[in-house]
Amino acid sequence: MSHKFAILTGLLLWASGLLYAQATIEAAQVVALPVERKVELPGEFLPWEQTAVHAKITGFVEKVLVDRGSQVREGDLLAQIVVPEMEAQLAEAQARVRMLESQVAEAEARVAAARSTYDKLHAASETPGAIAGNELIQAQRQVEAEESAVKAAQASVAAAQASVKAVQETQAYLRITAPFAGVITTRYVHPGALVGAQTGPLFDIEQQSRLRLVVAVPERDAGGIPRGRRVTFRVPAYPNMSFTGVVARLSGEVDPKTRSMPVELDVENPQGRLAPGMFPSVTWTVLSQGSVLLVPPTAVAVTTERTFVNRIRGGVVEWVDVVKGAASGDLVEVRGNLDSGDIVARRGTDELRPGTRVQTKVR
Repeated sequence: MSHKFAILTGLLLWASGLLYAQATIEAAQVVALPVERKVELPGEFLPWEQTAVHAKITGFVEKVLVDRGSQVREGDLLAQIVVPEMEAQLAEAQARVRMLESQVAEAEARVAAARSTYDKLHAASETPGAIAGNELIQAQRQVEAEESAVKAAQASVAAAQASVKAVQETQAYLRITAPFAGVITTRYVHPGALVGAQTGPLFDIEQQSRLRLVVAVPERDAGGIPRGRRVTFRVPAYPNMSFTGVVARLSGEVDPKTRSMPVELDVENPQGRLAPGMFPSVTWTVLSQGSVLLVPPTAVAVTTERTFVNRIRGGVVEWVDVVKGAASGDLVEVRGNLDSGDIVARRGTDELRPGTRVQTKVR
């Protein structure tokens, strides 16, 4: 029975080949074009800038001027810290400066007196035998010693003034200010709390007027990332609205766990509709690297055994195995032993047996 069935099948295929040989079939030309396709990729918003604000100096929180959600500008005062002993240190340093300045004044007075004595002796020395030569030399040495004492006192004043400046600069750290314009997302402290470098942050601040949209692009598409292109995305909070961002930065490294490359988009957010932590859906455009081969979708025949197209060369049918790719407009990408300009049957079928002679009408 099976033998008769095989004979019958062969006769039918032979008959269909004769039928195609007597008719003109519609054909299409294989084209090579650079194509792009769009895929939906998940993303995540990150702040443009974010940091935890710490206290450098150990002290007590005197007042807090902001809270969660407060909009601040760069340099705005966020909190004030007090360190009572620092006031005493400053007062002591300032008193030392005043004391040393008085010592400089005294030393300068001694210089003036010594120089006056030297001048008188020098004038008297013009009269032969009025004074001994050794007295003039001693007077000169006294002037030089007093001048050295003035310089030493002045150096001590400069050192004391530096100590005052150091205390004053340390006091500046008692004013906790915003490092950049943004929004306070978390407040950790209240008045009276003891804070310092080892006690954790006082606030979290983020710049949200501009955001970073991070998209994990699959490895197979990493070579076609559209740098500088504007990309569309949507967020669940605004289902009827579309937003855009510009592809700005590539990590340049594929994550070995996810086999994807993180890409950052710059997103302007002046109205504050978007927020860090949101997960948008990004309409990602993937550009092909070079040209790909395209045929009409109907030209690809699929059976249980193979996927192929009917190529016609010199009026003779050939079966060429292909791998079907993504659609691009009215065509579909194929990968196989084909060349641009090849002629294929517009309707791929296993009824067109290899070796069958046909006439074609390309359109």
